[in-house]
Amino acid sequence: MNTEATPNRLRLGRSSRLIQSRDFARVRQAGERLAVGCLIANWQVLPDGSRAKLGVVTSKKIGGAVVRNRARRLLRESFRLHQYDLARPVALVLVARNSIADKDFASVEKDYLSALRRAKLLKAEGAAPNNLS
Repeated sequence: MNTEATPNRLRLGRSSRLIQSRDFARVRQAGERLAVGCLIANWQVLPDGSRAKLGVVTSKKIGGAVVRNRARRLLRESFRLHQYDLARPVALVLVARNSIADKDFASVEKDYLSALRRAKLLKAEGAAPNNLS
């Protein structure tokens, strides 16, 4: 087993998630906001040494339970694949917009990366992206 790959395992465990409503509220009130494509990104920079955290919001305006769950899966997967491409640890709340219902994973991932680039949250372009596809 390769132990060198252990620090960069592409998991999204409980420690990488925003769970409590007060955490969502803190990020949305005290953090910054950017809308790109099918999502709205709210983020707040965390202290160095901590892990990036993700919270996902999908409202009933998007559609039924199946559509909302699919939207959450797409946003979580985008974060999971690129969590080590972040320049610094952030608490990130992604809000799905209505247009996400018709998008495939590649389009959602493109919007996600575009939002992170515009927010200057990604590592320098010279660094190799962590894309497994």
